[in-house]
Amino acid sequence: MAYFSTKNDTCAENILSHSDLYPVILSGGLGARLWPLSRKFHPKPFIKLPDGQSLIQKVFIRATELRGVRHLTTVTNRDLVLKTVDEYRHIDEPRIAESFILEPCVKNTAPAVAAAALQIKQSFGSDAVMLVMAADHLITNSIEFQKTVDTAVELASKGDIVTFGIKPDRVETGYGYIEHEDNKVLRFVEKPNHDLAQEYIDSGNFVWNSGMFCSTVTTMLDEMSEHCPEILSCIKACFDQSKLIEQLGVSKFELNESVFKKVAAQSLDYAVMEKSRKVTVVPCDIGWNDIGSWDALGEIDKPDEDGNRIKGDVIAQDTQDCTIHADNRFVGALGVNNLFIVDTPDALLVANKSRAQEVKDIFTALEAKDHEVYKLHRTVHRPWGTYTVLEESEGLKIKRIEVKAGAALSLQLHQYRSEHWVVVSGVASVINGESEIKLHANQSTFISAGCKHRLSNHGEIPCVIIEVQCGTYVGEDDIVRFDDIYGRSVDEK
Repeated sequence: MAYFSTKNDTCAENILSHSDLYPVILSGGLGARLWPLSRKFHPKPFIKLPDGQSLIQKVFIRATELRGVRHLTTVTNRDLVLKTVDEYRHIDEPRIAESFILEPCVKNTAPAVAAAALQIKQSFGSDAVMLVMAADHLITNSIEFQKTVDTAVELASKGDIVTFGIKPDRVETGYGYIEHEDNKVLRFVEKPNHDLAQEYIDSGNFVWNSGMFCSTVTTMLDEMSEHCPEILSCIKACFDQSKLIEQLGVSKFELNESVFKKVAAQSLDYAVMEKSRKVTVVPCDIGWNDIGSWDALGEIDKPDEDGNRIKGDVIAQDTQDCTIHADNRFVGALGVNNLFIVDTPDALLVANKSRAQEVKDIFTALEAKDHEVYKLHRTVHRPWGTYTVLEESEGLKIKRIEVKAGAALSLQLHQYRSEHWVVVSGVASVINGESEIKLHANQSTFISAGCKHRLSNHGEIPCVIIEVQCGTYVGEDDIVRFDDIYGRSVDEK
């Protein structure tokens, strides 16, 4: 079994103290209820909040600022790891060691936690305390969160699996509930109807299930061995056939696809928490929001005098209690109320607020059709920068490509299309067949189908080009890759 590198860890010795803490960020959800902001390859953790930070950036900050943290593990889809690293680096260079466990497909939280527990145990010992956090939740009270974590670590050190219970401030049918007596868990309850949720809140004995957990890795693995042995056994087998990759200063443990596909998709709640006799709960008030729907996202902003929450270039007249999100064009609203109006460059959502939980049905329908607007935004982020599709028709695609300073696309060729590159700003270093050239603003080059080529930016400012593709097929999967500094697979540009 592979060990994660601890070369960035100033305390890499295997002598553990009670203060050592190993956060695990689970980043696997789609956020289908937040379509069209959330897409398959730009899921909920990457949505920017009003302050400009994404949810995954916020959980990165939250995890690394906790006391006693030595190492951060992120479990995510292999297609999103470079995007995740990029989000982290926009915050700061890491002050602690980091590693990533890469899942080839979505299998819910139990397999993800099992993988993280096995890797942390192997690298840092059986007494290591892990703190499992979701990448798409918001916590605004950092002081109370630290106090809650301290309590959870103390209980976890005694052999408990500790869950964080959020003190409810309203009736909510979209969350699971935990009935408790002090720290003792009496039962877990799935999402109740409105009347039952009201009874729970009135009793004062229920908290919301936050989906955050704290335990030693030994306790977690022992309880998984008892309550979901098939999942644990499959993940152990997966580890034996998986590989550790050190690339660009990042440790990536890529789980074997053929073995991982055999594991059952189960939540940790169902697989362990609802069955274990070692579960305790810490009730807390930490400013928690799971940002699970447009209702929840809208609550971050204060409404105006008409109850509207507005972002972007919007004029709303005789309009009440609406959430209006305009990305890059003007939106006018007249004589409407209680609506979500979410406008992005390639998709528009108009929905009654009472149907917030059903937005996922639109996402599911688009997925069934393999429609592009469930996968990607018109502007797509890559580790080297971004591209924006300006126009597309049969045999033609026009893109605006922006390459970050010091970045480079892969050395590649296309079988069915040619490309014409025109530099708008910056300096493009180009490999075009046997030629290596530098192009400045207003200069261009033509790349024929079947010709190896690469675009690099060796300058200190972004390089922007317009790319015109022409051919019998202009899909993103028409690519043969020969070399890539980011280690991407052939289905990524």
